[in-house]
Amino acid sequence: MLKCVTSPLHQRLAEELRQRIASGAWPAGSSAPSEAELCREFSASRGTVRQALAALRAEGLLVGGRGKAPTVRGGAAHPSSELGSFTAWARAQGREPGQHTLLQSRHRADAQTAEELHIAEGDPVLSLVRLRTLDGTPALLERSTFIWDVGRLLMEFDPDAGSLNRFLLAAGVDLDSARHRVDAVAADAEDAAQLAVSVGSPLLRACRITSDSTGRILESADDRYVPGHCVITIDNRLTAAGGGRSLLRLA
Repeated sequence: MLKCVTSPLHQRLAEELRQRIASGAWPAGSSAPSEAELCREFSASRGTVRQALAALRAEGLLVGGRGKAPTVRGGAAHPSSELGSFTAWARAQGREPGQHTLLQSRHRADAQTAEELHIAEGDPVLSLVRLRTLDGTPALLERSTFIWDVGRLLMEFDPDAGSLNRFLLAAGVDLDSARHRVDAVAADAEDAAQLAVSVGSPLLRACRITSDSTGRILESADDRYVPGHCVITIDNRLTAAGGGRSLLRLA
């Protein structure tokens, strides 16, 4: 039962759902009740239920749910660290993140983009280029390209407003895993102009492929960091099957 307190109903509902996940009443991997079922159970409007579910998606406790029942991820929310959310990391360090959108473009995938995203050449995609700052200082040049199923959602988002991860999770996008390739590159003319470094200066590059829980590729990204502002740490975690899983974190 929802406790009788004065906080808004959607916040009380979200807390109730968090408790169900934490207690195991909704096990990880299971389907949560549909919006209609929750409306009936709690005598709540669809808007209230959607607000509560959106909060849990933003925390990474639920995934999916656009047109179907959401899936319980369970445990602590992990997309903000394992998927490399710059906004979440910066705030956790007591730093002030910022962003300035340089490009937001819907276009047709060229051959390289189509290969990276496992789509057909000529399919629509959305590309974003953002300059990310720490306490007002340029720290990262972020280039991302999304398949159109995700990109069309971002057409409703102001990229200067904050975290793409948080917005996409709240919208029900299944951000499940990311594969990173980290190397060093020399700054080209665009890198140098945006990051306030000299052409040829060393940058730390993290190329990222983000997938949903079915393995479908959602995003291809090329992030370039100014040394001294950001350090990337990779944790290797053993799985029950004896394999390995690398988790890229900003640190």
